[in-house]
Amino acid sequence: MKRLYAYNWAVRKEWLDWCAAVAPEELLRERTGGQRGILRNLFHVVDVEYSWLRYLQGESEFDEPFERHASLDAVRALDRTFHGPVVALLDAALRDPGRLVSMPWDPAQRYPVSDVLAHAAAHEIHHVGQLSVWARELGREPVSADFVDHKGFSA
Repeated sequence: MKRLYAYNWAVRKEWLDWCAAVAPEELLRERTGGQRGILRNLFHVVDVEYSWLRYLQGESEFDEPFERHASLDAVRALDRTFHGPVVALLDAALRDPGRLVSMPWDPAQRYPVSDVLAHAAAHEIHHVGQLSVWARELGREPVSADFVDHKGFSA
């Protein structure tokens, strides 16, 4: 699981770097699907990863609107701010992957920590796929999604 998260972090960094060569208005332009925009998608995956891992510790979600972070520099800063705590939360969660947890919106339902971690990782991969479609719409090559041969990560 840790390798999958490391992969997501490496690919996210590449997408943030990719964005530096795209005009800010294109990053903010409303699109079809996902979170309706490139920068919104990236903000969303940073926000949701941090929030899901906080849920595993019984903590509240990160709850700030995109508008407070509506620039590439702001999303990069948020990603850097959350990375250390996310690593610590992931390490804590992996110590007991079979522990059952509930989510704030449905406290009666309980899930193994390992399932929640897998869900959060898959969530980001889903949104990265949307970024790839939008990159091609802009006539640009998307970031590689190749897990096996990706050189930018290690666990």
